[in-house]
Amino acid sequence: MNKLKGFLFALLTMMAFSVFAAPAKVVYHVDFNDVTRYSATLTSVNNLLNAYEGDLRDYEVSIVFVGQGIRFVTDDVLKGTPYVADKALLDRRAELKGRLDTLIKIKGVKAVLCDKTRDEIALDKAKLYEGVSLTPSGVVTIADLQMQGYAYLKIQ
Repeated sequence: MNKLKGFLFALLTMMAFSVFAAPAKVVYHVDFNDVTRYSATLTSVNNLLNAYEGDLRDYEVSIVFVGQGIRFVTDDVLKGTPYVADKALLDRRAELKGRLDTLIKIKGVKAVLCDKTRDEIALDKAKLYEGVSLTPSGVVTIADLQMQGYAYLKIQ
């Protein structure tokens, strides 16, 4: 009986460690134009990564930009489009760009823009921030990531 208990304990311990051995997978959805909300999203991503790093846990984190989210991945003012930059964005653009750049380059976050959104307004790909990649459809990418076990987060 003691051997069975020992075996079960060892099995449960291995199962617990295997849960934490798998990388945490999270996808953030940015389809809004609110600068304060976007700043809160970047803060949330950073806090999440700091917690995972503190626990020595691997992670895979993506931010998918769709629709109004395009405002946060280019310095173009998007004049004449539904996504035109407002004063709130222009006042904080450099700060927000720097924070996203740090998440991409230092923390390994993947920033992905919906190419349907970009194509809708004919924004030149060269005007996107460095490190931002394109996906044919942002919502399909989000759905696919969820099917791969990614947790879905959207800051309200």
